[in-house]
Amino acid sequence: MSQTLTAFNARSPAEAEAGLLSCCASKAFAGEVAARRPYESLDRLLATARAAVLALGWDDVLEALSAHPRIGERPAGSGREASWSRREQSGVEDDLRAALAEGNRVYEERFGHVYLVCATGLTGAQMLDRLNERLGNDEARERDVVRGELAAITRLRLGRLIEEGA
Repeated sequence: MSQTLTAFNARSPAEAEAGLLSCCASKAFAGEVAARRPYESLDRLLATARAAVLALGWDDVLEALSAHPRIGERPAGSGREASWSRREQSGVEDDLRAALAEGNRVYEERFGHVYLVCATGLTGAQMLDRLNERLGNDEARERDVVRGELAAITRLRLGRLIEEGA
């Protein structure tokens, strides 16, 4: 077990939950994953986190989505989440920001929440293509996709959290 995972396991419940909330801003997620400590490996922590995200009620998913900026908008703030969002969205080219803004508007009007995609490694064009494809989803299918994207983002952020020893 790594020293950083050992440190995470040793945190108070409130400290562990605070760190977890920077990975996925659902209180239900943070409480569930913190309560299952100690973790014997990073893989076990990541698997538990994925299962917790996928099991979230829709209101809890919406709570998590409220912490995500729109794709293509520069996240404001100096906190960990804003910094991670800026890094994750670094593939958005300036000439695509207007198209993404319009796509976000249409998506939010259709589904009632922010468009979420695990942006790490994607270009702005790829994010826009995925947005346009997902506009064809029905409500149930899109909720499944959103949970999957949230789980992927949470996995990346949780890995960073443990790696940083934060």
